[in-house]
Amino acid sequence: MIGRLQGILLEKNPPQILLDALGVGYELEVPMSSFYNLPELGAKVVLHTHLVVREDGHFLFGFLTEPERAAFRQLIKISGVGPRIALAVLSGMSVAELVQAVAMQEAGRLVKVPGIGKKTAERLLLELRDRLPKTVIAGATHAGGIVHVAVHDILNALLALGYSEREALPALKSLPEGIAVPDGIRQALKLLSKA
Repeated sequence: MIGRLQGILLEKNPPQILLDALGVGYELEVPMSSFYNLPELGAKVVLHTHLVVREDGHFLFGFLTEPERAAFRQLIKISGVGPRIALAVLSGMSVAELVQAVAMQEAGRLVKVPGIGKKTAERLLLELRDRLPKTVIAGATHAGGIVHVAVHDILNALLALGYSEREALPALKSLPEGIAVPDGIRQALKLLSKA
């Protein structure tokens, strides 16, 4: 349907914006992560979009980055998670933080998002574990650059070596950010052998 819009930003009323694309005004809802990075009113902006069609209306959601839209699309595929909750998740944490929370299976980070309870957070972590596409992972950025979700690969290696998640997760949390997979496995094994 509508996958991308380019136009002039006319209004900003969080979380909604109004975008003029060749004379047609599109109302979009955007996560706060995108909202805070929008240009001034009257400036040109390009948004990746996702259209949700329901009985009570058509709803258009906009995202400044493709990884945000990809994460949104994965979130709304989860049973019981609609566009509003998905928007809340992306407003409460960056895509990089979501990827890290999923990789480290940290429900506590998701529970801090308004509207997400403990059971919903655990379901999100479980279902997103293998669902987050490589575009989301590769595009997830911190202020310092690309987040290395090597943690997920390191965790899988430790599980394949016979460690349980309960044993492996504390070791993963003590690894430095951005560590390469082989180095991470070695360091995690050293930590686990001392435990």
